[in-house]
Amino acid sequence: MVQKINKSARLRKTLSLRDTDAYRLVDGAGDCLPGIYLETFAGRRLFSTESSTLPSELRAWADQDPNLSTYWKRLDQQDKEPPSHLSGPAQNDPFEIQEQGARFLVNLQSGYSQGIFLDQRDNRARVRARCEPEHTILNTFAYTGAFSVTAALGGACTTTLDLSQPYLDWTRQNFTLNGIDASAHHFCRGDTFHWLRRFSKQGRQFTGLILDPPTFSRDDTGRVFRAERDYGSLVQLASECLEPGGWLLCTTNCRRLPAAAFTRMVSSALPSGVQLTSHPMPPDFTGTPYLKTLFVET
Repeated sequence: MVQKINKSARLRKTLSLRDTDAYRLVDGAGDCLPGIYLETFAGRRLFSTESSTLPSELRAWADQDPNLSTYWKRLDQQDKEPPSHLSGPAQNDPFEIQEQGARFLVNLQSGYSQGIFLDQRDNRARVRARCEPEHTILNTFAYTGAFSVTAALGGACTTTLDLSQPYLDWTRQNFTLNGIDASAHHFCRGDTFHWLRRFSKQGRQFTGLILDPPTFSRDDTGRVFRAERDYGSLVQLASECLEPGGWLLCTTNCRRLPAAAFTRMVSSALPSGVQLTSHPMPPDFTGTPYLKTLFVET
């Protein structure tokens, strides 16, 4: 097991990740280590395992370098516990990572998720490349606003939408970290479906919309969103807020929704004649291609 971890980590160093210090070192079965995942966040390491206990070999491997902070998280969607400290210095405060010229705050103490989803790295780069001054971008289900940051770095004026005020505050911190004036951008707290309907009634349109919802969520009124059932409705609402010639980024990590079914769901929610382009996961994610990505161009 240790030999496989070391081999996988060496292979990652051969990838061209361009000024990026947060990426996946071990990707489960894709690296011949089923159920075991390892990520590095600017030198801090996070193991994630599908088993309820950490294999002794992994703990021994972590102990080999006492100068590196290492944490472990049990992957359990029903009981989302935060990572626990394994070895090395404890990382109790948020810290900075770099990703292709952008900077983000990560917090190993923030709960089940650490502040950024590494599997969306290439999509963030694609968004940044599409953005120009005068463009307007709506980032729905924004979490800590990583897509908003990259769109703003591309020159666009962004609107960040999320149910959580703490995550909107985190987004502002990410803006500041990148030298972006947050006061020049917009932040909306609330349900994405509510705001899309409101924007549509107001006639407010955007150059691009980012749709990266959780596979399951419940808003303040009790309304439930399930990606495999409701993603098409989300796309239809979003398209009503899209200016002529604009684009949608449609992405989901719902494992219950196969890629072909996802494409059909997105396509059927849109007028005929739109162009859909699929993109693969980043090269450090070598296992199951669970993340589906479609760029929609009108």
